Amino acid sequence: MLTAFRKQIQGVWRNEEGLGMLEMILIIAVIVIIAVIFRDQLKGIVQSLLGKAKSKTESFMDGN
Repeated sequence: MLTAFRKQIQGVWRNEEGLGMLEMILIIAVIVIIAVIFRDQLKGIVQSLLGKAKSKTESFMDGN
């Protein structure tokens, strides 16, 4: 009886069906949490990058 129970436990432990989806959900959740925590810093970085891109584009279009 103990051997049969051990085989069932090992079978459940080795069952990896659906594990990929769980990993993807956890990774997405961590990314969302980090984005929420650092929202203000990320917003500043994106605005800075877009401002630099705008100024570079304007200077290129003006021929400078």
